[in-house]
Amino acid sequence: MSIIHKTTMSPTKTELLAGWLPRQPWYAGVAGREPELDRAGGFRLDDPEGEVGIEFLVVTDTSGGEPCSYHVPLTYRGAPLEGADDALIGTTEHGVLGTRWVYDGTQDPVLVAQVLALVQGEAEPQAQSESDTPDPTVTARLDGKLDADRVALETVRVPGASDDGALGSVTARWSRTEGESSRGVFFLVRER
Repeated sequence: MSIIHKTTMSPTKTELLAGWLPRQPWYAGVAGREPELDRAGGFRLDDPEGEVGIEFLVVTDTSGGEPCSYHVPLTYRGAPLEGADDALIGTTEHGVLGTRWVYDGTQDPVLVAQVLALVQGEAEPQAQSESDTPDPTVTARLDGKLDADRVALETVRVPGASDDGALGSVTARWSRTEGESSRGVFFLVRER
């Protein structure tokens, strides 16, 4: 089980994402405006090796007309991930762990393996901000057996899509700016 350190990060996660999000093709913010991000929810998974932090962060951008929530899978590493320069969001100084390399987790094999393990019932979702605390609000489903060589993991960047037609899915919750709770699909597992 991962340990959540109550400490500082500089820059913060939302500061790192404010520079990264506008460069993503799925970002729906207003061109030329900096995102105004608030943390809105998410959950964690444990790395069986205990080396990589895995977080599924939801941030809400309120810089434009309607607020828009984004699901950003993140991995935190103590050293650069070889061959993943294009997935690097940035580095941050963690008050306990030192320099952390923060990646778009969709391109990190540890995160992908753990999401597939979650869908198969072999990993337990953890609360985002509490150590050793399962998050029972995260649900995963799988129709049939999963052959990892024959499936593709699709990240839903704006949570809320339907999982119709997918072999499996991961659904979680987040809070809207009005304070109401929402649930939506974070990942879809599709046959290739």
